[in-house]
Amino acid sequence: MTRKTLPVLAVLLVAGCSAGTAPPSSPSSAPSPSQASPPPLSLPLPKGSDPVTLHPPELTSQITNPYFPLKPGAKWVYEEDDGSGGKVRIEVTVAAETKRIMGIDARIVHDVVTEDGAVVEDTFDWYAQDTAGNVWYLGEDTKEFEGGKLVSTKGSWLAGQDGALPGIIMVADPRPGMTYRQEYYRGQAEDGATVVSVGDSVTVRFGTFANALTTEEFTPLEPGLRERKVFAPGVGAVLTVGVSGGKSRSELVSYTG
Repeated sequence: MTRKTLPVLAVLLVAGCSAGTAPPSSPSSAPSPSQASPPPLSLPLPKGSDPVTLHPPELTSQITNPYFPLKPGAKWVYEEDDGSGGKVRIEVTVAAETKRIMGIDARIVHDVVTEDGAVVEDTFDWYAQDTAGNVWYLGEDTKEFEGGKLVSTKGSWLAGQDGALPGIIMVADPRPGMTYRQEYYRGQAEDGATVVSVGDSVTVRFGTFANALTTEEFTPLEPGLRERKVFAPGVGAVLTVGVSGGKSRSELVSYTG
């Protein structure tokens, strides 16, 4: 399948400003170069192996993007039907702690996947938000288990190490057609996403939501695999459905914000 080339959207990482209206500058009142605010940083949405340069002062572990809120202590529980009768439970919890990555304090999120009560995957993910509201994905430490034994750590990566690059997990102003890299570690983690639609209505076991965002995720490492994810404002991901390469369906059954 050939995908159309989409225009790149500039991501503005704007430095914060104090409230109020400043008086007109004069030579005597103008700030010195050391006092002046740095100019805004402009980045394109990352794609493929495009490098990006992130400035730690412009990122925070306080993640408030309405489609991807990560308040410490928040917890999501999902139940997944893999299409062949198997039942999987996924618990996602936002930790109070952070991890320093590339000079950035990243929020830690812990995902635990169980099947018939046994842990089959245990993952720590790390995120930070820029001043425009984009949520950056800075890495993951993932472990897969079979019969209680560790069998794989494939897919683990850390931005800034061994050529791994950060990506955007959620844009600040999603618009249909936007395509962006979510992560990049060559041959291990190369997920991307496209915004499909905004303003959707969706019903899952936890409830019905309006003004939802739908994205489609893909990876060149598994060209036949695509998933659609639906994000509700103020909650986050509520539904994931396999649209090719599988028939899995994962929906939100419990949320504590």
